[in-house]
Amino acid sequence: MSEVNNNDYRDRRVFERFQVTLPARFIDLRKNLEGTAYTQDVSAKGLNIVAMDEMMPFSPVEVWLDIPDKGEPLYTRGEVVWSHRTDAGNWRIGINLERADLMGMSRILRTS
Repeated sequence: MSEVNNNDYRDRRVFERFQVTLPARFIDLRKNLEGTAYTQDVSAKGLNIVAMDEMMPFSPVEVWLDIPDKGEPLYTRGEVVWSHRTDAGNWRIGINLERADLMGMSRILRTS
């Protein structure tokens, strides 16, 4: 089990997080692993996802969020900051995005 204390990271957040559940697809570029997940919360600079597969901290990832607005999936890139196993046996994963996507956040918030 890989776990990084996320309390220090949480204190550095600039953008507000919103609890939104969206289906997601990802590629863990370190493992060359494709998988599915869903978001628990999102911000313009970060994601909290739940997946069946573990992703190690510092792993680069590509993520596609399926937003129910009839548009294309929202594509973003980032790096895993923390990962820990849940009681249900899946993984909660914190991802720091490469750049803030305010237009993407606008799409998400209009549908939630």
